[in-house]
Amino acid sequence: MYFRGKKSVLVLLLGLLTEVSINAAEADTTIVTGKDINEVVVTGTRHATNLNHLPMNVTVVGRNVLTENFQSSILPTLTQEIPGLFISSRGMMGYGVSGGGTGTFNLRGLAGGSRVLVLIDGHPQYANIFDHPIGDAYQTMMADRVEVVSGPASVLYGSNAMGGVVNIVTRKMHADGVRTSMNLGAGSYGTIQAEASNQVRQGKFSSTVAAQYGRSDNHRPHMGFEQYGGYVNLGYDINENWDVRMSADVTHFNASNPGAVGSELLEADQYITRGVVNASVNNHFNGLDGAVMIYTNFGRHKINDGYGPNSNNNQPRANLFRSKDALTGVSFYETLQLFKGNHLTLGADYQHIYGYAYNTSRADGSVIPTNYMAGTGKSYRNEWAGYVDFRQDIASWLTADAGLRYDWQNISGGEWVPQFGIVARPADNGQLKLTAAKGFRNPSMMELYFYGTNGNIELKAERLWNYEISWQQIIGPFSYKANVFYLKADNLVGTGVKPDGKPGRINTGAFENAGYELQASYNITPHVSIHANHSYIHQQESKKQTGTPEYIDCLGVRWHQGRFSVNATTQHVSNLYTGSADNPMQTFTLVNATVAYSPIDKLKLWVRGENLLCEHYEILAGYPLPLATFMGGVNIEF
Repeated sequence: MYFRGKKSVLVLLLGLLTEVSINAAEADTTIVTGKDINEVVVTGTRHATNLNHLPMNVTVVGRNVLTENFQSSILPTLTQEIPGLFISSRGMMGYGVSGGGTGTFNLRGLAGGSRVLVLIDGHPQYANIFDHPIGDAYQTMMADRVEVVSGPASVLYGSNAMGGVVNIVTRKMHADGVRTSMNLGAGSYGTIQAEASNQVRQGKFSSTVAAQYGRSDNHRPHMGFEQYGGYVNLGYDINENWDVRMSADVTHFNASNPGAVGSELLEADQYITRGVVNASVNNHFNGLDGAVMIYTNFGRHKINDGYGPNSNNNQPRANLFRSKDALTGVSFYETLQLFKGNHLTLGADYQHIYGYAYNTSRADGSVIPTNYMAGTGKSYRNEWAGYVDFRQDIASWLTADAGLRYDWQNISGGEWVPQFGIVARPADNGQLKLTAAKGFRNPSMMELYFYGTNGNIELKAERLWNYEISWQQIIGPFSYKANVFYLKADNLVGTGVKPDGKPGRINTGAFENAGYELQASYNITPHVSIHANHSYIHQQESKKQTGTPEYIDCLGVRWHQGRFSVNATTQHVSNLYTGSADNPMQTFTLVNATVAYSPIDKLKLWVRGENLLCEHYEILAGYPLPLATFMGGVNIEF
């Protein structure tokens, strides 16, 4: 493992020596997930499959890891657990959108927009005008686990999966009984978080119901955040071969953008509602597995871009920006075994994508004429796709995979998307993977139609090829994974001068990234484990993507003795490119720790500290992050 900077090395060694020297007695030896070669996943294959037969790089973060720090959002955990993944943040709680918004997924240097696709149970989640994920909508209360594919997954999931996929697999009750849990916490800057969930399984029926509330003043004036939401998942097993599932999730948050330091804003407020509803019929036969799914995600957004009291724009805005969007889709797939060692997956997708952007008067609420969507304010897109994935065990130690998708959209046209991969298992609990895969992203409605009468309809789809080789092995209590990748992208959409000489969105040409990622975990005793990951990304100097670090190093220690548990992590980020003219590179070290104590069964008292070294740093230029912060609370299960 390579760590940059003496300070980082010292902090990591001290943390490791302190935690390992604890005399522990009992622990859960399964607290680290995503390192098991034989783990079963659904992302990257559509049906449940062992990782040792999949050529793509998939990392799984289980619910025990997602909940060990009592975070209301899954994003801080993913930042620490997935090498090469970096998610921007701005405060104690809340990611926000629009100006000053964060929560952007950056995977292997592909940042901005929706170049990394977020899924919930395999269904795409993004705001359909701006095509970016909404970070505040991804709550821990709904997640059973998160599966992350590093590298293109467009064969199965189409547009926006060009850089990778983050699939949130929702919670389900698998055994008869009733289980209820509550988590309450409070801490720095008036921050409050509360979650409650109830799960029931009775015969063929199962349900999960959850609710969440959070709020924070955050560490700067005019940076308040408040959020509440609910989630429900219902299931019914018709018989041993058929079952039906339905789930719904709705989140609303209010966020304020304080503006960059030196360019502060007033009244820069955002009111966002996001929702997801889906239903599926699933079949499970010997040699046959599939589903038909209907889903929709929708959003309502009201944004006041605010004003600067000390600038030329020193008057409150007379109008508010509003938008509505919806994505409704139907997805079908079926996996069958034609002969021994074979899996053939056939699938088809349809999506209807709608967006409406407009302004309203703050005085009377009337709609103000704008040039959004080339003057109409509305846009529709329809997308059809069919795909096939063929996986064959050539020998007991060798598996080959090939996939092909054809995707057609009424605006961007057609796209052929191939992928190829080989998995070799030459050693016990060891595997070598080689992949070559294409990814693509169609331009968003905003990129196509904002602004001007003619918009930017000449934009081409972004395309990418990723080449990767990886090795993974488990040796007793020690597991490790190493992979090297090279990617070349073309037609990336950015800002520039259009052919007519006017500023706007253009295809900026090709760029290349290369790098490597390392992961390791070691169960030192049955009750103490350490885990680490390291990533390096090399970018072309003239094509650097904002929000991309050159190096990320993370080391964590988990310890459990009787009724006590400790989870401590150190993350060192080197040469983070912020895009700022004054200070484009940021390097910082974050130390976080959570301590929990269970005075009686089913009850835990916990305290969490973040940025314990009081580092001064920023991820979004002009938005400094808070110094040391603390949260404490109680977790109850019955």
